[in-house]
Amino acid sequence: MNLFNAQRSAIAIALGTVLALGASTQAFARAHPEQDQQKAPAKQHQDKQQDADEHAAQQEARKAQANKAEAQHQAAARGEQQRAREAAQRNSAREHEQQIATQRASAARERAGREQADRVQAERAEAARRAALEHRAIEARKAQQEAATRERTTEKTREAQQRDARQREQARLADQRAREQHLREQQAHDRNLQQKRLSQLEQQRLIALHRQRELQYQRYLVERQSLALRNAQLLQQQRRMAQYRYQQQYYERLRLQRERLSAARYNYYNDPYFYTPASYRYSWGGNTYQTNQYGADMLRQAINYGYNEGVRAGRADRLDRWRANYHDSYAYQDANYGYNGYYLNQSDYNYYFRQGFQRGYDDGYYSRDQYGYEENGTASVLQTVLSMILNLQPLG
Repeated sequence: MNLFNAQRSAIAIALGTVLALGASTQAFARAHPEQDQQKAPAKQHQDKQQDADEHAAQQEARKAQANKAEAQHQAAARGEQQRAREAAQRNSAREHEQQIATQRASAARERAGREQADRVQAERAEAARRAALEHRAIEARKAQQEAATRERTTEKTREAQQRDARQREQARLADQRAREQHLREQQAHDRNLQQKRLSQLEQQRLIALHRQRELQYQRYLVERQSLALRNAQLLQQQRRMAQYRYQQQYYERLRLQRERLSAARYNYYNDPYFYTPASYRYSWGGNTYQTNQYGADMLRQAINYGYNEGVRAGRADRLDRWRANYHDSYAYQDANYGYNGYYLNQSDYNYYFRQGFQRGYDDGYYSRDQYGYEENGTASVLQTVLSMILNLQPLG
């Protein structure tokens, strides 16, 4: 802009100078006409020079005017460029402001979002804290209730155990009294029979019968060995290890019993059984049999031995988590432990052994004392149950 003003001033000064020189020349010619004639050639030359100067001045003026127009055009272009730059700057400033506003709005939204998220998280944390407190309170109440329940259960269990202990003790005492009463009655009955004695012929017949029975029983024990082995293999295949261990123990007791019988030298004539007449009557399987006090004792032994073995077998099946089935036990099938071949038929002993075994198995499998009790590691049938099973009837 300053350059344009300077060029315009220079052009004005040049034009003024040219006009002033022309005017002064004309004035001088009018004042000295004689000199004009003398100086005509010079004047012509001067006029030409002046024309040339004027032409040059005009050229300069036109050039100055062109330069002025170009300067104006350039100034206008620069003005347009300046205005464009300013507009661009203003647009850029507006865009920057809009960007800043957008960033601020975005930042505000982000802040609002974070604040909202923080509020939600805080609310959730508070809700979780309250839920945790409530859960702990519920757990505490539940623990208190469970503790109270356990205490009540423990108290009930203790009371039940005490009650069962009292009942077992009462049952034991009652059984002891019943046994003592039975012993007194048996002794009285035996005293009445002491005057009686079997004849020598009857005694020899009874001894011969028992010798034959003893031989048959020993052969029977040998035959049972293969069955015991097969049964043990089956238990191993079924993974009934508790029942397997029990059967092995039972079989070991049978083996020792067989060895004792083989080594014994029995004196029949010194055994009072063989000269004592029958004093009791008992029945099973639809038949009635007679025996003396020694045979009756063997029947009682069969029931008690069977009960004791049944308790062990029942407990073994319970430990193996096997279904209750006393018929499946080798001891029940064998039913000979405690039998020595004397005083009773083998079938009689087997029958009463199994009667005791069945009841002992139920008590052992279901952990109860319905038919008997255990004392010093040995289980015995209650006297009332024993009397009910035997139902011995005195003779005469």
